[in-house]
Amino acid sequence: MEKKDLRIVFMGTPEFAVGSLKLLVENGYNVVAVVTQPDKPVGRHGSVLRASAVKEYALEHGLPVLQPVKMKDPEFIEQLRSYNADLQVVVAFRMLPEVVWDMPRFGTFNVHAALLPQYRGAAPINWAVINGETKTGVTTFFLDHDIDTGRIIMQREFPIPDDADVEYVYDGLMELGAGICQDTVDLVISTDGNVPSQPQREDIELKAAPKIFKETCQIDWNNNAKRIYDFVRGLSPYPGTWTTLASNSETEKTDASVMKIFKTAKTGTSCAGVAPGTLKTESNHLMVATNDEWLDIVELQAAGKKRMAARDFLNGFKHIADMQMK
Repeated sequence: MEKKDLRIVFMGTPEFAVGSLKLLVENGYNVVAVVTQPDKPVGRHGSVLRASAVKEYALEHGLPVLQPVKMKDPEFIEQLRSYNADLQVVVAFRMLPEVVWDMPRFGTFNVHAALLPQYRGAAPINWAVINGETKTGVTTFFLDHDIDTGRIIMQREFPIPDDADVEYVYDGLMELGAGICQDTVDLVISTDGNVPSQPQREDIELKAAPKIFKETCQIDWNNNAKRIYDFVRGLSPYPGTWTTLASNSETEKTDASVMKIFKTAKTGTSCAGVAPGTLKTESNHLMVATNDEWLDIVELQAAGKKRMAARDFLNGFKHIADMQMK
C-alpha cells in the first residue's frame, strides 16, 4: 500500500495535536477530513467564537472540518462514514464512542503524552512533572472501550530535567508525538493494517492523570519543599499554581488576596520550627517556609498585576514580613 492510498481522518483540538497533523499533511499522507471541537465562546460576554488550533490549520490547508457537539449524533456519524476512512488518528481529543473508533477497517489509534499504562487521563504532562518524574514519553495505542487502555503500538521516552516546567515538556512531547504518529501510520501502511501491538500491563501500581481544576492548583505549604517545587513547575505557565497572601498581624488584619506562583527555587536550608507559609526576605529574595526547608519564590503574579520577578514585587511591597501565604 502507498501512503496516498491510505485514507486518514484526523481528530484533535489543541496546539499539541497540530504538530502531528502538520507532519502528516506536509509529508503527503492522505488526510481526507479533520474532526475537532466546536468553536469556543470567548470574551467577556462569550459573543466571540474562537476556532481550535487544529481547525485553523485544517482550513489553511483546505481540509474538510467536522465539529460535532455530540459524537453519537446520527448526522455526524453519516458524515464521518462518507469519508470512507481506512484509519483514524486521534491526538488530544475527547473520548470516542465505539461506533466512531470502530468505523475504519484498520481501526483508530491515539497519540498519548505519557508512557502508558502510567498517567492515563486528561493531564498526563502536568502530573508527570508534578510527581517529580525524571522521564515521560509518548505512546500510540489502539482505542477500545475504556479510556487509555488499548493495545500499545509504539512508545518513545523523553527525559524531564529537574528545572523543566510543563511548557518545556509539552513542547518536547508535541514534537516527539508528531514523529511517533507518522511512524505509526507508516507501520499501518507497511503491514497492510496488521499492526503488531501489546496489551498494557495491569500488574503494577498505576499513577493517574485526572483533569486539572482551579482547586487542584492551590499550593499546600504543609508539603515539603521538593514536592511544592515540582507542583509549581508542573502547572507553569498554565494554569499556574496559586496561594493566598494575608496579614498575620493582630492589629492590622486585611482580606487575603490571591497570588499566582510560576517559579520557585530550592534552597536546601532548613526552616525547622517555622510555621509553613511564613515569609521572610533575604538578600532581595522572597522566601516561604514549607514543612522542611525554605523555598525561594522566583516569579509570581500578585492580584491585579502582571507576572513579575519576586525581587521586583518586593521593591513595591514593604511589609512582606507581616504577611503569610496560606
